[in-house]
Amino acid sequence: MLIRFVVNNLYSFGHEVEFNMMPNSRLRTLEHHKYRQNGINLLKMASIYGANGAGKSNLIFALYLMQMMVLREGVPKRITDNTFKLNSTAENLQTLAIEFIQDETAFYYGIEISGNVIVTEELYESGLGEKPDLLIFERKTDKNDMTSINFLPAFEDDTEGALLKGILLEEFVKPNKPILKLIANRNNKHLNSAKNAFKWFADTLQVVTPEAKPIALANRISNDEFFKSYAEEMLCALDVGICSLHSETKKLSELLGEENSDLLEQITQKLEDNPEGLFSFRHSRDEEIVAAKENGELVGKRLQIGHKGSNDELVLFDLKNESDGTKRLLDYVPAFQDVITAGRVYVVDEIERSIHPLLIKELIKHFSQNTQTNGQLIFSTHESNLLDQELFRQDEIWFVEKNRDGATELYPLSDYKEHKTIDIRKGYLNGRYGSIPFLANIQDLNWNKNDFDKSDI
Repeated sequence: MLIRFVVNNLYSFGHEVEFNMMPNSRLRTLEHHKYRQNGINLLKMASIYGANGAGKSNLIFALYLMQMMVLREGVPKRITDNTFKLNSTAENLQTLAIEFIQDETAFYYGIEISGNVIVTEELYESGLGEKPDLLIFERKTDKNDMTSINFLPAFEDDTEGALLKGILLEEFVKPNKPILKLIANRNNKHLNSAKNAFKWFADTLQVVTPEAKPIALANRISNDEFFKSYAEEMLCALDVGICSLHSETKKLSELLGEENSDLLEQITQKLEDNPEGLFSFRHSRDEEIVAAKENGELVGKRLQIGHKGSNDELVLFDLKNESDGTKRLLDYVPAFQDVITAGRVYVVDEIERSIHPLLIKELIKHFSQNTQTNGQLIFSTHESNLLDQELFRQDEIWFVEKNRDGATELYPLSDYKEHKTIDIRKGYLNGRYGSIPFLANIQDLNWNKNDFDKSDI
């Protein structure tokens, strides 16, 4: 579960901004949208609205950047190009911090960057404001790029821990590399909590960009009957003309063709090295092939979509023949199943992209009304039809806009203390909550000043 995320001096964030999933105590609507974990309440949904360029996507990009730094153990070389540039006197320190719950333990993880150097990186078991935070590790890098690390007392007092600390500092810790993954991969009983924290970034958090695609969907359709049934029921309910999903399985050489012999050889080698694994790749922009070894044979799987033809005859289409909207709906099937059953945190940028407003509202309604969900769904959108108090609590609707300095501000609808029956969609479109584009009078733009009489040609 995500509790809060803080960002400063990155992209359009010129000062410290906090996004959180904590409910407003005065609100009593949609009580089933509150999860109770570790003695606190957390919300299951959040939608983020704002004009183009206001910073909606930047918030999601900042979270994704933090996740990638942890997983890939590196600070992007060009991160300094993404500091807030509209304030020449601003400090150069960039800050990302997050509080979350993984396996019933609350964590705080923060990182401060100057240039490409990690000045501070710290991980604590969070006391959630009720009790002191417990140090797991804290690393600091000085002006000479010398790094020091402090661990929890039990680790520091242990002989094996002291030896491991020395090895880490001498051989592995670099000024521009986060160490959470490094610490999590150590086989030491005092660092098990770091493994849980890393698991949140590696598995629980799922950031979906507009171009992102689910991986190995054809294999999941082939091997997971529950998932296949869920996907078919969801798509059939949305009435987009799909009646079934199929995974076509052939010899990989047949799917690729003779002209791709080099690619076939590469995949064969990868599966020889890991015979129990899968290798997923894009054969074209719209077609994913999943390669695997089954019964000693190298096979490839690709997704096919079933439609009903005349006389109720089943007709199978390749994914490339489907509309962009249908492809995007298929992209969302794993996400919606996971947030309902697996307790993952999905953060989606531009959730409505290529999807009809009524369809996306139906999807959100399905998640909103489901009382058995386990995960969180957070997304940015322009779709005003979702501004409905039957779908969202007021503290689940967030707005972003630029202030006079060009820095992104972030605030929830609950700051306005609106009545639970008010039409918030109408208020938003009328500019009541800010966060909408300023539309100049088209005539004032004087677009026609260079027009000429075509009859003169």
